[in-house]
Amino acid sequence: MKGILLNNLGSPDSTETKDVKSYLGEFLMDERVIDIPYWKRWLLINGIILKTRPKKSGAAYKKIWWKEGSPLVVISQRFTDKLVKKVDLPVALAMRYGSMTMENGIKELVDKGVTEIFLAPLYPHYAMSSYETVVVKAEQILAEKYPQVKLDILPPFYNEPDYIKAMSNNIANHLKGFDYDHILFSYHGIPERHILKSDVTKNHCKIDGSCCERNSVAHHTCYRHQCFETTKEIAKTLQLKEGTYSNSFQSRLLKDPWLKPYTDFEIEKFPSEGKKKLAVITPAFVADCLETLEEIAMEGKDEFLKFGGTDYKHIPCMNDNDDWVAVMVKWINDWKNKN
Repeated sequence: MKGILLNNLGSPDSTETKDVKSYLGEFLMDERVIDIPYWKRWLLINGIILKTRPKKSGAAYKKIWWKEGSPLVVISQRFTDKLVKKVDLPVALAMRYGSMTMENGIKELVDKGVTEIFLAPLYPHYAMSSYETVVVKAEQILAEKYPQVKLDILPPFYNEPDYIKAMSNNIANHLKGFDYDHILFSYHGIPERHILKSDVTKNHCKIDGSCCERNSVAHHTCYRHQCFETTKEIAKTLQLKEGTYSNSFQSRLLKDPWLKPYTDFEIEKFPSEGKKKLAVITPAFVADCLETLEEIAMEGKDEFLKFGGTDYKHIPCMNDNDDWVAVMVKWINDWKNKN
């Protein structure tokens, strides 16, 4: 029997400091998130980060928390519930970190008799700290506990026509009535070294503004290239005029160089350039979460207005949008019918 495992990032169980600390500890100790030697990572996280960050992050979560729980989890469950009604295969939802473990999600499917799993990481782009760690974790669980179960994986869908169309429709619907000067495509940031580590050729990626434009097998695992391609395809679909949109990267951590330009720097400078009406899109996420609802919709707006902007609009993610559900249904049925 075939089954579907949807996977997203995860969330603390509550906004309480202890729950946030537990979640952050698991997340940050992942060697694909903070890729330094184990002992250095352990000292950094347990000796420094977890002493102050959980309280601060808990306060941020409180600003966006819903009565049903974490927005990311609630939205992902709504998406799953809609999907279940449209496919005739078992579907389980799991998170890479937190109490909704991948192990439990896989067990749920296996207990229903599933022997072939279609893993759908809910990340449009490839990055070692998101897409790759989900795949590696799933392979590890199956190898250790369910070696008889076959695994197929949904590839990154950053430029898939159906995804681009659904994204573009969502953006267009939310832009109705908003007279923008500029649209900012804000992607989640990653350290520059992750780009270099993911380069299978070991010599293509230079992060110099030109390598993303030259065809290479490295693009299959290059987060930066894939983000730029998503913007290009959406801009083409929406017929955006050159100069009215741009890319940036948000949520950097520590002092290492991360992908640039930085979202907060861009938001602060736009008003001085005459861009007083700004729309911000977050295409690295398919479901709204802390990074979109608090960092972009709240903090971003406050900063933009403080620096002289007049109108600011955060475009919600696709969440449980029916167009997005239909796209996933199509991908699942394509997989089911070709195997």
